[in-house]
Amino acid sequence: MSKDNRGNPDIKNYGFKTDREEPLTEKMNLRMTKSMKEEVQQQDNPPEFCREAIQEKLNRNKGK
Repeated sequence: MSKDNRGNPDIKNYGFKTDREEPLTEKMNLRMTKSMKEEVQQQDNPPEFCREAIQEKLNRNKGK
């Protein structure tokens, strides 16, 4: 069989790049009330809003 040559061999040159200290590679599912979900979805950037809220809480807990 011949080698599969599909895809871009230079993908590292064109792939996703981030300016964050750590790339966003992990996912987590959680349950919330309908009203919480509606409020979060009304934010300008819901995923970033959630990340910031979680980080704030983690930082507060470190200080205890």
